[in-house]
Amino acid sequence: MGERQPARRTTGRAPRTAARDAEALTPVPPRPVRHVLFRQFWRDLVFLHWEADPFDVARLLPPGCVPDLYRGRAYAGLVFFRMEDLAVGAGPPLPWIGAFNEVNVRLYSRDALGRRGVVFRSLDCDRLLPVLTARGGFGLPYRWSRITRQWHGRRLLYRTRGRRADAPGGHVWAEIGDEVIAPGPLDEFLTSRWGLHERGWGRTYYWPNVHPRWTFRRCDPLSWDMSSLLSAAGLEPLRAQPDSVLYAPGVPVRFGLPTPLPPEGRRS
Repeated sequence: MGERQPARRTTGRAPRTAARDAEALTPVPPRPVRHVLFRQFWRDLVFLHWEADPFDVARLLPPGCVPDLYRGRAYAGLVFFRMEDLAVGAGPPLPWIGAFNEVNVRLYSRDALGRRGVVFRSLDCDRLLPVLTARGGFGLPYRWSRITRQWHGRRLLYRTRGRRADAPGGHVWAEIGDEVIAPGPLDEFLTSRWGLHERGWGRTYYWPNVHPRWTFRRCDPLSWDMSSLLSAAGLEPLRAQPDSVLYAPGVPVRFGLPTPLPPEGRRS
C-alpha cells in the first residue's frame, strides 16, 4: 500500500528495461543443476494463460526483476497439477506429505543476468506441512486450501477453495485428447522456464530447476472460474478467453540450490 504505480497503458505494452537481454528460450534446461535440493514429479498439468497489463505485472515482481514480455505483452498463468514423489536430495520420496494437489497463479520475470523465471503470486496446496515449510523456508506464498482432482473418462476437473469462508477459489473442467500437439511460440515462451524468482532472507533469489522436454496433448477447456484467484493475486486479465490452454501428462523435476541475485548494478 502507498506504492506509486506506473500509469496504465491502453496498448498493454511496457517500455524497455535496462536489464540484460533475455537468454534464449530452450525446450531443455540451458544449464545443469549440480546440487539437487528437491526432487518431485508433476502430473496432469493444465495451463491457462491470459494477457495481463504489463504495468500491473511490473509492480507485483520482487526487486531485481522486470516483466518478461512476449512481443511486448505480459501474461498471467494459472497452473493446476498433482505433485508426487517429493523427495529431499537423493533421499526416498516422502510418505503421505510428498503427494498433494496444487494450483498456482504465476507471472513471468527476467533478472539482470537475463535469466527467465516464474514469480508465484499464490500457491494453493492441500497438505499443511508443505505449506508451512515452503512459506517459512523459502518465502513462497503457499496457502492451505481444499483441492480436488477428478478424472471422468477423458475429462479432468480441478477445484480449489481456501479454508476461510471468504477465501478465493475456482475450477477448471477440460477434455483431454490422446494426440500429442506441438506447442506454438507463445506456449514455448510460457512453459520454457528453468527457475523461479522470489524474495526471501532480505534478498531476491533465483531457484533453478530442470526437467525433460514437455509433451503436450490436446486440451479443450469446457468451463473455468478463475476470477477470484486472479483478483486476489492483484491481476485482471485483459480478455475473458484464455490466450493459451495446454495439458501435459507430467515430468520429473529437480530443483537446485537458490542463489541471491547480484547486487543492483552488478550483472556478472
